[in-house]
Amino acid sequence: MTFAFGAVLLLAFGAVRGQDNQPVDVLKVYSSLVSVPVIVSDRDGRYIPGLKQEDFKLYDNNTQQALSFFDAAEEPLNVAILLDTSRSTQSVLDDIKKAAKNFLKELRPQDRAMILSFDYGIHKLSALTSDRKVLEQAIKDAKVGEVLGTLLNDAVRECIERDLKSVNGRKAIILLSDGEDAGSNTLQNDLISYAAESDAMIYSIYYEPSLPRPFGRGGGRDRPFPRRGGIFGGRGRGRDRFPPPDDQRRARQDQRRQRREGRALSGEEFLAQLSQVSAGRFYQSKKTDLKKTFVLIAQELRNQYRLGFVPDNLARDGSLHSLKVKVDKPDVAVRARPQYRAAQSQ
Repeated sequence: MTFAFGAVLLLAFGAVRGQDNQPVDVLKVYSSLVSVPVIVSDRDGRYIPGLKQEDFKLYDNNTQQALSFFDAAEEPLNVAILLDTSRSTQSVLDDIKKAAKNFLKELRPQDRAMILSFDYGIHKLSALTSDRKVLEQAIKDAKVGEVLGTLLNDAVRECIERDLKSVNGRKAIILLSDGEDAGSNTLQNDLISYAAESDAMIYSIYYEPSLPRPFGRGGGRDRPFPRRGGIFGGRGRGRDRFPPPDDQRRARQDQRRQRREGRALSGEEFLAQLSQVSAGRFYQSKKTDLKKTFVLIAQELRNQYRLGFVPDNLARDGSLHSLKVKVDKPDVAVRARPQYRAAQSQ
């Protein structure tokens, strides 16, 4: 996944005809700058401020790259708060909503957040906004789904793709859920790979499910009732879902094969992996002081380092590249996205 900062551009010219039917040169602009958010902490997990650009080394497929962009200044946050409103979280939904409200208290006036809920549909309860009253009302409006279904995987993917991908700066997802999916087109492994390619960190708060899961573990298991229309179906704004019907059928076949082979993760394991591959953090609600946790998350997001580089001789073929960030300091832990996908020529 690549992002434009308007600093490094690849240029190409083509010709079209203007109003006087004369050829006019048209500038086509492509950006190859790859954005890499980085968290550096000590052995106790405390954020380390004050590092300089020369303290970092970044490797693309094991080849060191020159940094074209470096930012260590505090910036406004853009946070998507995803609430699991499925039947399996019915007994803990009040706790989930309370936790979401507590996180809002850690945001500054210049920070923005949005609220999504997911059950048998995906519901966009508020767009990105700094209006706290709108956000608090959106959390209050979250309700338990009318029928069975938990589109967790689709909700996370669509949030990244439709809502956060075009947002520059510091961005993250706060995911409050039991990690159990039922009905998504997106498979567990696919979402884990997709999250690893994104520059949005995922902070997962795990809640134990209040309903048993009779159909085993894993993503996209049971969907006894049809999904309500639109990608933000039910109470949300309707849009066309993805993937198309043929891909949906293949996804369901893959899901069934995954279940038969017993490779699906439990909800807790799945949330932990999502957080790990996106350079976020995983927490268990019963074992964590969430008030302190939210303070740490907000502080960490505001003070993350952001690196950017233009890959050498990058082929625009959609290939997957591994990323590695090192810091020339003793006794530090570095968290960064582990990979990115090269842009593909149109």
